[in-house]
Amino acid sequence: MQEPTPQLRHQLSQFQQVQQQAQALMMQKQQLEIAMHETDKALEEIAKLKDGDTIYKSIGGILAKAERADVETELKERKETLNLRIKTLERQEKRVVTRMNEMRDKITGAMKGEEPRKESEN
Repeated sequence: MQEPTPQLRHQLSQFQQVQQQAQALMMQKQQLEIAMHETDKALEEIAKLKDGDTIYKSIGGILAKAERADVETELKERKETLNLRIKTLERQEKRVVTRMNEMRDKITGAMKGEEPRKESEN
């Protein structure tokens, strides 16, 4: 097997960077999905409370008494924000995976000795 050309080495390096970017996006999405699950659980627990029940929320390192409606509103807003961020990451992830697949095909072709296709030929 012959030594890869400098251009091929550069393409491989870029491919690895895109792989790392895809992995980072997946990890971020996973963390947001965990936060979404925790928010859903908190909303479920709030729904089980009776009107007169005392509720506390975490503020920094302390728990403070809070109004049920306020906490519920905050959690719903948090859920909405998390949902938007997850959808944004999913779109980014899709673009990165598409780019990664295109790069992989180009690299595979170059390693087999095929002429690289121009972007307009795809």
